[in-house]
Amino acid sequence: MDLIIDNHRLRFSTDPKKLSFNKPTIIFLHDSLGCIKLWRDFPEKIGIVTGCNVISYDRQGYGKSTRFSNQKRDHNYLKDEAKALGRIIDTLALQQVILFGHSDGGSIALLTAALFPDNILGVITEGAHVFVEKETLSGIKEAVKTYKETNLKEKLSKYHGDKTDEVFRMWTETWLSEEYQSWNIEKYLSNVQCPSLIIQGENDEYGTLKQVHSIVNKTTGASQALIIPNIGHTPHKENVEVVITNVTQFINDLV
Repeated sequence: MDLIIDNHRLRFSTDPKKLSFNKPTIIFLHDSLGCIKLWRDFPEKIGIVTGCNVISYDRQGYGKSTRFSNQKRDHNYLKDEAKALGRIIDTLALQQVILFGHSDGGSIALLTAALFPDNILGVITEGAHVFVEKETLSGIKEAVKTYKETNLKEKLSKYHGDKTDEVFRMWTETWLSEEYQSWNIEKYLSNVQCPSLIIQGENDEYGTLKQVHSIVNKTTGASQALIIPNIGHTPHKENVEVVITNVTQFINDLV
């Protein structure tokens, strides 16, 4: 299902007209190389166990959505994505919204809850970033090497088509740029007034537990951390049972 938002065509996983408006809607926000299809069946599993609507979308530049408008990102691109999500929520007339964001999507979820506190019922993040760490940069540099030396581009092309190089370059060049090293969204966290579940793998290759502690300590809503041992940056794939159990409990407490 495609919708025109801000003059851009965005691909949605579900026709919004088919959502039940007497139930909360969980919006899934993909990571920096992700898209609808890379969530696989995880949103549907969450929808079944919680009874909520579930919907995801390809942000501009990703998957089946319109390609990027510019060839370089502003360092506030995640805040811009949060503002775009606010317009999406308004366009779809969604009332009870829960955000589930992975990596970049987690940062977008936090910013959206901060900018539009009246619209968001709860936030769930996995591997979210609120500032830049050397571990993040090391992980990205390793990804650049992998992209050059392996078939990673071929794998990603199945999802992003001829936009694949742009998707990868926008992520890596932005985060590794000198301008981006001072990026920090901690000042927005005090305006996150809804409950939040902050998930991170203990061995996350893109960030340390300092990210989790900052989010939990600086948000003003009831915030709880879930640190999962022996996994990395993608908890919903690396330990799906633990994630589903805890997400279900969190959502049940919300609604």
